[in-house]
Amino acid sequence: MLELFVAMVKEEWRVHSTMFGSISFALFPILIFWIAFMGSFLLPLMRHSLPAGELSLVLHANYLMLGFMVGAFGLLGAEVMNRRFGQASLLAYSARSLPLSERFIFANFVVKDTLYYFVLWVLPLALGFLLASPFIGVPVTLPLLLSLTLTLSFLSGLCAVFFLSSVYSRSKPALAAILVILAGAAGAIALLTGQDPARFFPPLMLFNAFSWLNFVLSCAAIVILFVVSIWLFTPETADSTKHYPDVLTPLTKKLSFFPTPPLAAKDLIDMYRSGGMVGQTLFSFAIPLVVIWFFLSLLTGYLPSYGVLLEFAIVTGIIASTMYTWLTMFDTFGAYACLPISVRTLIKSKIASFSVLQLIPVVFVALAALLSGQALYLLPAVVLCLSVSFYSLGITVWLTGLSPSVLVYNVKVMVTYLVLIGIVLLILSAVAFAAPFAALGAVILFAPAAFFARLGFAKWEACEQPGF
Repeated sequence: MLELFVAMVKEEWRVHSTMFGSISFALFPILIFWIAFMGSFLLPLMRHSLPAGELSLVLHANYLMLGFMVGAFGLLGAEVMNRRFGQASLLAYSARSLPLSERFIFANFVVKDTLYYFVLWVLPLALGFLLASPFIGVPVTLPLLLSLTLTLSFLSGLCAVFFLSSVYSRSKPALAAILVILAGAAGAIALLTGQDPARFFPPLMLFNAFSWLNFVLSCAAIVILFVVSIWLFTPETADSTKHYPDVLTPLTKKLSFFPTPPLAAKDLIDMYRSGGMVGQTLFSFAIPLVVIWFFLSLLTGYLPSYGVLLEFAIVTGIIASTMYTWLTMFDTFGAYACLPISVRTLIKSKIASFSVLQLIPVVFVALAALLSGQALYLLPAVVLCLSVSFYSLGITVWLTGLSPSVLVYNVKVMVTYLVLIGIVLLILSAVAFAAPFAALGAVILFAPAAFFARLGFAKWEACEQPGF
């Protein structure tokens, strides 16, 4: 197992370093470390408005969400292999030529990805806080404990989504039943204890009150989810012939108000027929948002009554902007190179398809407003969500073109994105909390969104498109 694991790690490094350069990729964890180190010096200032216990809650929620996003393999089997690797010949296909079982290979693949993203995202953040602790008057034991519990939070999210997607590959009704049971259990805990179910998240309980029992409980949950996921994993796909009616023509007519109706319709059909629309919406969007809502609801004592809803709308807008990545995963410009279609036209078609998909976040924000009794603030929440989503889209188009899933690891791209998004989010949060209906002014973000998109059209039209 060790030999295959080491080979997969080397392969992962070679793939990414080939895509955007060894130095640029190697600097990425250093960037994360530096952000964590410098951000730690703001903690004493933040404690005046948010107690330390709530700050730790936010951190654990962020790491759990990171685990969800990394672990969002979507549909396993052919869906993972085709969508992640495309036509590349990687070690994940070794079962076709070597005497290795699919489960053995996939177990190595999952362990490799766990370690890979841990070193890339988790370790630099934990190390940055640890090295900054002596300068901000924090005992060294606190960042060490926090590093442990944040790691467990990350692994909990990763293994939970891995488990759910394994169940999804086996039986969709079984997945629905599990989600219903989990929702019922969360409701029962809230009724019986009178507390938010997020308070009983094992890594958070371990941080608030360290004990070996809580530690074993946290580790056991992760191990069980991982083992069951590997056991449930099946690389086989159903041997059946699927027949689809012609929906391109009617869907193109319905999207006739877009600049490129046929291309927008093709994107939506690709997502639907591959199962990506269901899988991505569930594992990369719905589940993380439900978890975020649980954790944000714990801040009701520190935010205005409408604050949780508006903050949720902003976060939903950020996550919704990643739908552009969903759309660009299915094809590259190479497939259109022999057609009279420019890069500008193709990006516009992706933006049109992205606009249709924004119905999903709108529905989520509307449900959150109604279920939380904040229906009065539904309109500003929806405006916030869509404004942030399209603003983030404009920046993404400008910085990454048709390759957002690749260029996200470019240090220059990441820093520029964080600065442009972070400044706007801080201003929006301050304005929304001060006067909720002033959040309607967020519509002004559509102007810079269009500006950045036009810059992206010109930039990527003049560049040779990569082949990955």
